[in-house]
Amino acid sequence: MGMFDFLKTNKKEVAVEADAIVSPTNGELLELSSVPDEVFSQKMMGDGFAMKSTDGMIVSPIDGTIEMVFETKHAVGLKSNDGVEILIHLGVDTVNLKGEGFEVFVKAGDKVKAGDKLIKMDVDFIQKNAKTDISPVIFTNLKDDERVEVVTGKVNAKEVNRISISK
Repeated sequence: MGMFDFLKTNKKEVAVEADAIVSPTNGELLELSSVPDEVFSQKMMGDGFAMKSTDGMIVSPIDGTIEMVFETKHAVGLKSNDGVEILIHLGVDTVNLKGEGFEVFVKAGDKVKAGDKLIKMDVDFIQKNAKTDISPVIFTNLKDDERVEVVTGKVNAKEVNRISISK
């Protein structure tokens, strides 16, 4: 075994467990309280986390089904294979953009795997035309004893072990 062989083993693809939650974008994971909208930051719709995308590409955080894509393309609802419901809301006050700045790759009823492309948002356009590009990700049907835990900071899309649901 060579002196640097340990580096090679760290670069292997990690198999994603069926119920794993992966990071939905390249950028930064944030606490939900950082969303400048009380409906999200005060967890009125449920617990979750926030993300600030550097490239605007949003991928599915779970294996599951697309439940709905908002007509204005600013949000998508998913249900994991084990029944967890997730709302990904891109930016704040982006419903007012009437779909401009978003490209959607899925439709209601589509089956997705963790890491599949969902929506591409034009980060520059959103920053200039909406309240913020910080995007809440809400788990809308957690049980009373379940909490979302997030390891905040810089993140790569499809990264594992950064977002989890605990009791």
